[in-house]
Amino acid sequence: MNAINALVLNLEEVRRRSLKVWRSVPEDRVEWRPDPAAMTFIETVRHVLEGEYLYAQMLKTRRSVSDEATPFTRRPFTTIEDEISFADPFRSALLQFVESFAPEELDTVKVDRSDKGYVRSAGDFILRMTYHEAVHTGQLLGYLRLMGVARPDIWD
Repeated sequence: MNAINALVLNLEEVRRRSLKVWRSVPEDRVEWRPDPAAMTFIETVRHVLEGEYLYAQMLKTRRSVSDEATPFTRRPFTTIEDEISFADPFRSALLQFVESFAPEELDTVKVDRSDKGYVRSAGDFILRMTYHEAVHTGQLLGYLRLMGVARPDIWD
């Protein structure tokens, strides 16, 4: 397995596990949050999906991008499944883009986020993108535990 394949596998595995968690949230509880300052379930799913869209734009342009106007910005919240479906074309485009890299580009292509205090290689950036989703998946597992709802087994 080469590095590109490993990155795509990581993206797919994290998403597969996220989907298990997201789809386990009872429809009548998508607006639940543990405290007033926290995001709800559906806001967290949107945050992950929109964040991935923004990360992809940064990877493509090799620099920071504005988060003021994305395809997600003015969309009303409906259901988690609708959020997933809406993001699917962006996800497919991201996977194709990652697969288009030559292995050496994972080190040579840089994403300049000096405005945030860092410049990262494409490979590092893709791993960080995936880590962001994984962290929020763990957060939502904690939400399910706090609500007393059965949690899906993501450790298959």
